[in-house]
Amino acid sequence: MALLYKSVNTEQELAASVNVIRASFATVAEQFRLTKETAPTNPAFIETRHLQKMQKKGIAMFGVFCETVQIGFVAIERNDSTSFYMERLAVLPEYRHKGYGRQIVEYVSGYVTGQGGKTVLIGVIGDHEILKSWYRERGFIECNTKRFAHLPFPVCYMRKELL
Repeated sequence: MALLYKSVNTEQELAASVNVIRASFATVAEQFRLTKETAPTNPAFIETRHLQKMQKKGIAMFGVFCETVQIGFVAIERNDSTSFYMERLAVLPEYRHKGYGRQIVEYVSGYVTGQGGKTVLIGVIGDHEILKSWYRERGFIECNTKRFAHLPFPVCYMRKELL
């Protein structure tokens, strides 16, 4: 089924997107035993104010809809003249394994190309081998892994060069 991407702008849209992001990332937080105390910046613990801050920075945010139901979310932030970060890609657990994540990545790639971009960048939990493999299948390559004092896991940075 084709997905619909709607720009997230209003307080109601921000609140709905927060709920989708939290529910989507809760499974990862549980899998890696993350808590608000151990990983406060993890999207499983996002609040509306975080999306409001992203909105003020001019980060493009999209609610992803299957018919009239918001099943996902993605944010796209310009890094420099040719690269963009794909952030908070979320698909509700009950809608996974249906190709929606792949469609969102394709949408982001098209959006970035339309903005003159050539590269999509992401950061994922470095120990999340299944997710890294999923991104590799979509053309991403691992670039770098970094540890941060405020996170209980390494962050793996990946990139995809667009045609």
